[in-house]
Amino acid sequence: MSIHSRPVSPGGHAPVLPSYLREGVDKLRLVSLVTALPLAERDALEPLSRRVALDQKQCLYGQDEPAASVFNVTSGALRLYRLLPDGRRQVTGFAFPGDFLGLSLLDRFSVSADALGPVTACRFERLAFMDLLRGQPGLMMHLHVIMGQELSRAKDMMMLLGRRTADERIATFLMGLQERYVRIGRSPVTLELPMGRLDIADHLGLTIETVSRTLARLDRDHCILIVPGGVRLVDHDRLARMSAH
Repeated sequence: MSIHSRPVSPGGHAPVLPSYLREGVDKLRLVSLVTALPLAERDALEPLSRRVALDQKQCLYGQDEPAASVFNVTSGALRLYRLLPDGRRQVTGFAFPGDFLGLSLLDRFSVSADALGPVTACRFERLAFMDLLRGQPGLMMHLHVIMGQELSRAKDMMMLLGRRTADERIATFLMGLQERYVRIGRSPVTLELPMGRLDIADHLGLTIETVSRTLARLDRDHCILIVPGGVRLVDHDRLARMSAH
């Protein structure tokens, strides 16, 4: 059972839950992709939020579950994936601090979201969240920007999975990850890779062997340096050329 599928008692009070789930009103720490929300809008969101904590591999919500909640990731990283009818897995993306999940108008989640390591998020009851948006145009604009960037990433992924080589796909993935890390204040040089090689493969439409060989070749060619837990971008200009559309 996912965290999302556990009920919230009437009146917004958290139910009695296992020790791995710690929910309670928590000061919301939105990490904006563009600019920080005004204090008044953060204060409006705070009473609606419940803190959710996940351990590695725990599921925040599952594919086809009713989409009754909206989440804002405050720390850690999640893998977003969809199981295809033939049993194969397609990793559609990764969520990092500042990302909102569950903003679509679909009645059910189209993907599953599970934790790549320890994760914290703010959970909002969806109807209450949408009601708040109607009276907060600034927040609505902020979320429109986020959703526009999500759409842009989806379009980029469609192009990426077209006729690009393995080297180009890996370079594009790393450069995109760097851009997202810069937005949340992480190092633009040494990139943490909380996801495994198989996750990257399932995201880029490659095999795990191809991902491993490509990363090793980019390391030998001094484009990147493989370090514990991630990679260091050494030849940024070459990677940028490889990832150019």
